[in-house]
Amino acid sequence: MSCFIVPLAQAVATTISRRATKNSNDSVWKAQLPSLEKMLWGGSLVLIVDHIAHGELFTFSLKEMLTVGIPMSLVVTLVWTIMVVLKSPVLRHQSR
Repeated sequence: MSCFIVPLAQAVATTISRRATKNSNDSVWKAQLPSLEKMLWGGSLVLIVDHIAHGELFTFSLKEMLTVGIPMSLVVTLVWTIMVVLKSPVLRHQSR
């Protein structure tokens, strides 16, 4: 099972992106990147532990990454996007 590889790769990319723009928190989205990071790293870690427990850690499947990993990453990112929009009065004000 390799569904955790996609959210793990997204977590790495998000961490690199946040660290590269560390001094510029001029955007509400950039300020909330640590939340997305935690969601992705935490979810990936739980999936890795689950796969270890079931003895499926080293099975590599491109089909599973495409059909399970990408949708999982998209759902996590969508939930984070909704969270940022609801949390930010600036974004709520601009959408009117």
